[in-house]
Parts: sequence; structure tokens; C-alpha cells
Amino acid sequence: MEIPRQEIHIKIDNPISSSKELKTDLADAKPVVLMSVLRSLHAGYFRISLSLCSQALLWKIMIAPDSPSMSHLHSKLPSMAFHLLWYLALVTQVSLCFLYALKCIFLFDMVKEEFLHYIGVNYLYAPSISWLLLLQSAPMMEPNSVLYQTLFWIFAVPVLTLDTKLYGQWFTTEKRFLSMLANPASQVSVIANLVAARGAAEMGWNECALCMFSLGMVHYLVIFVTLYQRLPGGNNFPTKLRPIFFLFFAAPAMASLAWNSICGTFDAVAKMLFFLSLFIFMSLVSHRHQHTKKQDSNIKLYDN
Repeated sequence: MEIPRQEIHIKIDNPISSSKELKTDLADAKPVVLMSVLRSLHAGYFRISLSLCSQALLWKIMIAPDSPSMSHLHSKLPSMAFHLLWYLALVTQVSLCFLYALKCIFLFDMVKEEFLHYIGVNYLYAPSISWLLLLQSAPMMEPNSVLYQTLFWIFAVPVLTLDTKLYGQWFTTEKRFLSMLANPASQVSVIANLVAARGAAEMGWNECALCMFSLGMVHYLVIFVTLYQRLPGGNNFPTKLRPIFFLFFAAPAMASLAWNSICGTFDAVAKMLFFLSLFIFMSLVSHRHQHTKKQDSNIKLYDN
């Protein structure tokens, strides 16, 4: 009886080629991850660095030795915490700017769409605002230095450019009236002008500071009145962006700080702007509290 032959094939994988394929797959995956990050990135992420830079400026004002109202805090607040906060804001701002620059290079069409969007265009002010706040809170530069003045113009020119584009279309473009496009995010442009006004005042350029301050305040009044009227065109604001309503008190608060730097004293105008900011803040907080209580009562009503 003859036993049938069976052929056995043995295949030995080359570990070197497998490792090469694995490295190739990882190398191909890295650009995919990067492009995914760039697609999800938008100018609204600069709110992170904007908040950090604002806190750094606030900390610098509180620990300043020449601040009479904060003299009792100068010895209690550690300067090391201010330096750590400032460098954290710097690293965050540089990282976001680097990623957004890559998006401008590889995904310029998405950046263009953001520039044409009625909400997204306002956030394009955020990088310049963050840099200006970071410059004003810098612990190693004096306002009268050449480097400080050069950096100020580098960061302030984009603000003026966006002002020309944004405010100009409200006057001339038929389909982009302010009554149709105004939203709480429009106040970011106002804050940008006020931050630039404070920076100019710190350098002693009072005329330039007054120009930026007047430009910001005039448009703040127009935007505030437009939003206060609750026109039909202003109801197209996404619900998830409701926290930006707190810009209503951020603009007069920054105006108070800018006017204090322009005049050198916390006079009646600065106090009026401060109290306006405080009133709007209390109004927003109380309205939110009443809205929460109303929701709870409605839930209990339906439960019964």
C-alpha cells in the first residue's frame, strides 16, 4: 500500500523586511495624524493663549511696585509664579501659531473659509491680541526699548488690517450689513483695538493710543446697541458658543484699563467703564442663575 506524498511549504518571514514595513506604516501615519489635527484646528483655539496672556498681564499689574492700589500685594504674591505663568502663555501661543501657520500652508482653503465666516473672522484677531498682551506683560522688556516698539507694530498692523476689512464691509457690502452679521464674537475686534491702545499708551504714544481707543469704543457702542436690539439677523449664533457672551463685560473692562494707561490715573471715565463692566457681569450672572432655576422648576413640573 503506497502512502500519498504531501508537500509541506515552510515560509520564513524576514524580520528585517517586517520592521521596515512597520516603520513605513508609522511614517505614513504621522502625516495623517498631523493633517487631522490641522483640519480640526481653528482660530478659536487662540482663546486658550488669550486667557493665559490676560492672566499674565493681570499678575504683572498686581505685583508692580509702582501700583499704589496693589502695594499691599507686592510682598505677598511670588514673582516666580508670574514668570511661570508668562512662560506658559508664551509656549502655548508659540505652539498655536506654529500649528496655525502649518494650516495656512497646507490647508489654505479652510483658512479662507474661516476668513469669510461671519463668526470665524472675529477670532482672527485673537493671535494679535495674545501677542500684544504677552508683550505688555513681558518681565524683561521696557516699553521705551526699540525691540518693544518694533514688536508692537508687528502685532498691531494685523489688527488695523482686519479693522479695514471688517468695518469696511459693513459700510459698503450689500449682503454683509452689521444688523445681519453682528454677534457677541464681534466684540473681539473691539478688545483688539483697546489692547493696542493700552500698548501705545505704555510707550508714551498718546495720540496713537487715543486713535485706537476711539476706534474701538465707537464700534463697541455700535455693536452693543445692535446686539441689544436683538434684531432677527442676530439669532443665528450657535448655542455651544454661548460662553462668549461674557465678552460683553470684557470690552468695557479693557477700555477702563486702556484709559487708565492713557491718562495715567484712574479718573472718572475709567471708573465709569469699570462700573459698566461690573454691572454687565452681574446682569449675566444673575440671568444665568434665574435661567437655571427656571429649568429646574420646569423639570419638577413635568416630573409631577
